[in-house]
Amino acid sequence: MTLKTTELDGMTAPELAQKAAALKQQLFQLRVQAKLGRLEKGHELRAVRRDIARVLTRQSAKTPPPQRTS
Repeated sequence: MTLKTTELDGMTAPELAQKAAALKQQLFQLRVQAKLGRLEKGHELRAVRRDIARVLTRQSAKTPPPQRTS
């Protein structure tokens, strides 16, 4: 199941970080299954990678840029 951007808009920065970690763990499990030849739905790898990108994009948008001191 792919994530909708509306779902991500309502999340806070810590929730987004937790979601990214969970998706990375899921991606790892899918890669292991693929290497062992047990992955039935190969398209899930692509979907999870894209979900991670969506979460990280939202996370960077919500994080304020660092202040420059001059």
